Amino acid sequence: MKDRRHDSHPRLRPFRVAALALAALVVLSLGFALVPAKKPAPAVPAFSERARAAALADALELRAAGRGLAANGAVDTTTADAVVTLLTIQAKALQSPAPAPAAQGSASPSPAPTTPARGAAELVQALAASGAARVKDAEAASGGMARLLAGTGTAQLLAAGRLAAAAGVPLPPGTAAGPGGDVSGAGSSVSPCVAPSAVAAAPEATQQGPGTGAPANTRQALAAVTAAEQQAVYAYQAALPRLAPAEAGPASEFLAQHKGLAASADARLRSACGVPVPQQPGYILDDGFLAAPAPGLGRIEASTLAAYGDAVALTHGQDRAWALGALESTAVRAARWGADPGPVPGLILDVGQLPALRVGESATASPTTS
Repeated sequence: MKDRRHDSHPRLRPFRVAALALAALVVLSLGFALVPAKKPAPAVPAFSERARAAALADALELRAAGRGLAANGAVDTTTADAVVTLLTIQAKALQSPAPAPAAQGSASPSPAPTTPARGAAELVQALAASGAARVKDAEAASGGMARLLAGTGTAQLLAAGRLAAAAGVPLPPGTAAGPGGDVSGAGSSVSPCVAPSAVAAAPEATQQGPGTGAPANTRQALAAVTAAEQQAVYAYQAALPRLAPAEAGPASEFLAQHKGLAASADARLRSACGVPVPQQPGYILDDGFLAAPAPGLGRIEASTLAAYGDAVALTHGQDRAWALGALESTAVRAARWGADPGPVPGLILDVGQLPALRVGESATASPTTS
């Protein structure tokens, strides 16, 4: 007689297996839900953003040092207050639209001074170091940020010179270009224009070299610089016979600089496959220029800064390095004739439209060092 116990409820076996499988699935799903997912690594900010944050942190630190210098009377109040005002405007311009924590990246902006500036000599050194770092970072930053960094650094270098003169302390070598310096960039190599059709037919390895057709806005920026330099040459030639002997010497050197800059800008425009700018037979100078040529030259220099700011933003590589040097030298010449290059030379800035300075911004904008 067969034992029927093994055959009892044979239809229930699949249901038991399914129930056990369902229970195991529930346990596994609960286990996965309880294990926290690994958080993705925070995105590394772009170099331009990190350079902006470093510039902001430096401006705030230097501003605090300048306020301390004004309070202890180490230099005259007018000079110290001017430095504080400059750094306040720059800090407002450098603020991010919305504060956000800055993450560290593999590549870092140029290191800035870490020693707090207490005396006039220390502040001069710190201003010069920060200005040089900003100009250096402008070489690699994106277009608009490159212009902002270049103007910020240039103004800080000029402020270091003014503060050094007022306090009677030495200025770090190479802080700012002076009369007679080679700022034209005429000696740098400029490749001939290569037509787009020739570039397309060339091997791939040679298509990205210098001298190929540049974007239209780059050509426009270089053409604007060329036109501005041609007008500056004309203005200096008209002013030289009317200047006092003490002013004629620097003006002659500045005229030579402008001739070199005009030639270099024209060469770079041709290299970018741009249409050469024809030399005009003459220009209309503003009222009173011939009666007071020195202030008029200052206005000419100051009006040229915007063209170089555009060139910094719209060029790359050797052309941008040339534009950065020309921007600084133009600001120096403008200041020499008594004109105000502005808090950010090369950038038309409406100070009244800048946002208020946020308290504690430096806590989220500390500079990174390599």
